[in-house]
Formats: sequence, C-alpha cells, structure tokens
Amino acid sequence: MLFNYITWDINPEIINIGGFSLRYYGILFATGIILSYVVLVWLFKQEKIPQENLDKLSWYAIIGIIIGARLGHCLFYEPTYYLAHPLEMILPVQFKEGGGVRFTGYQGLASHGGALGLFLALVYYTWKTKQSLIKTVDLIAVVAPLGSCFIRLANLMNSEIIGIPTDKPWAFIFKKVDDVPRHPAQLYEALTYLAIFGLMIFLYKRYRKHLQKGALFGISISLIFIARFFIEFIKEDQVAFEEGMAYNMGQLLSLPYILIGLLFVYLGIQRTRKMNAQA
Repeated sequence: MLFNYITWDINPEIINIGGFSLRYYGILFATGIILSYVVLVWLFKQEKIPQENLDKLSWYAIIGIIIGARLGHCLFYEPTYYLAHPLEMILPVQFKEGGGVRFTGYQGLASHGGALGLFLALVYYTWKTKQSLIKTVDLIAVVAPLGSCFIRLANLMNSEIIGIPTDKPWAFIFKKVDDVPRHPAQLYEALTYLAIFGLMIFLYKRYRKHLQKGALFGISISLIFIARFFIEFIKEDQVAFEEGMAYNMGQLLSLPYILIGLLFVYLGIQRTRKMNAQA
C-alpha cells in the first residue's frame, strides 16, 4: 500500500547577509518568549503584581533559559567536544581547524538545562524583588509549556530531533537527513505541550484557589517531562553514546523533573488545603 508521506525539505536559514544568518529557529524561539510574556502580563494583573517586576523577571528568565539550555546541551550530550572547545559553549561560532571562524548560532540547546537555568533565574529574581518564589514558579509554570511548544516547532524547521522510521500515513520524510519516512516527533511534542498549556490556563482560571503553594508548578513540570519521557521512545538517538541504552539521556534527565513535579503537586495541594482551612 502506498502512502503520500509528507516531504519535509525546509531550508532552516531564511536569509544570510554577510555571514549573518536569520533562521526559523531564532524566530520561533523569540515568538515563544514573546507570547509567554503576553500571557504573563495577564497573569501578573490577575495576581496584582507590579508590571516592573515582570520586566525584571523576563530578562532574568531569558538569560537563564539560554545559558542553561546551551550549557545543558554541551555538558550532557557532547561533553568531550565542548570541554576541549570551551569558547564554543558561550560564543555562537565554530573555530575552524585551519583558522578562521564560522558563525553557527546556538545550535544545540537542551530543555533540561533550560529548565534548570530558568529555576536559578527565578531564585535570583525573588531574591532581588522579595517576591514569593513558590508563587512565582506557579505563574511561570502556566506559560512554560507554551515556550516549549515553540522550541519543538523550531526543531522541526531545523529537521532535527527526528523520529524513528514508520509507515504511518502522516510520516515525514526529512530530506535533509535521508529518504526514510519517520515519526515527526518534534510535532508530537509541540502539540502535546500546546495541549498542556491549554490545560494549565484552564486550571489557573477554574481552580486557582485550590492549586497554590507550588501545585501548578508541579502539574506543569511533571506533565511536560512525562510527555518528553514517552515521546523519546519514538525518537532517533541524538548522540552516539545513546546507542544500545535502554533509556536515552533525555529520558534519564526527565526522571528527576517528574519526581520533583509530583512531589510539588502533593505538597502544594496539602498546603493549599491547610491554608484555605485556616482562612
């Protein structure tokens, strides 16, 4: 039986002027941040938190996510190369063996590192503004899946983080990789994260009174990384050392986040009930 598979041959580079490359990845990454900011404006108004605090939070969060995601990729997935080329961890370039520099952009970002970088940025923000850390992470947790959705769409435009071969009629043939029909794993993740974002908005609007003290944070982070864990089963290995592993690096790194998330759900609901009972 013949299927009309989806042929995916998008050039990830929109335009290149004088060696400067404008890529879909950067545009989608920025779009995710901007839309998350718009939703946070609404959330901060609901919580009656000053707008100036959101402006500070946005800058700290962006810096934390980018640094964390970059270092996470370099140290979790390609430590041998990047420890030998440390400048390439922090600079968007590659130093050629024969001399010269090639602009690459920050190709290689790990969501696990980004999550850790974001958390550290939130700690710094709450220290500077004297805001509640637990309340802040609850609000960030509402928009986190939205940003994750756009990152996976960016991966799709780069034809990276591809799925394993399949004969499903919706399979993608990533021409920049090979001619094999594959699961569009990036799209699966993007749609899953978008659904989680919709759920988080619903929970915030409908059950905010009952989901405080870290409960929203726990729900969001556990759902994101549970989804990540299972979708990894239909992804190709990202690095050579994952070959033959029962669980790949993405899955192993997801487990602590899942456990932490479930713990926050339990403790958050218990503390919220206690708080409401005392009110």
